[in-house]
Amino acid sequence: MDIGPIRPGHLQIIPIEHYETFDELPPDIATDIMRLAQRLAGILKALFDVERVAFAFTGGDVVHAHAHAHAHAHLVPLVEKDDITSRRYIPEEKVTYRELPHPGDAALQRIAADIARRL
Repeated sequence: MDIGPIRPGHLQIIPIEHYETFDELPPDIATDIMRLAQRLAGILKALFDVERVAFAFTGGDVVHAHAHAHAHAHLVPLVEKDDITSRRYIPEEKVTYRELPHPGDAALQRIAADIARRL
């Protein structure tokens, strides 16, 4: 589960092996991630009653013992059209952000358990 979720159900698929960017992923690992993401998308649609789930590969920091760039995928149940959006749609020159919301470990564990049961 993403610890700073855009929406409840926002999760990450993180390969064990380290690759800094998604284009460095071997094709078999990228394929495995996509297959798992498709299975998880169906579960997220049902759990959160949404029509779409966003999928994006990123290479940002993943927090283990140390934060470092590590290719991973995000899945986000799309409740609103702008849950994942492009900077080109934002008219303000300087975009401000609030602290990442953290729903709490119990909420993340509950969602993860619901997803795991359906896998």
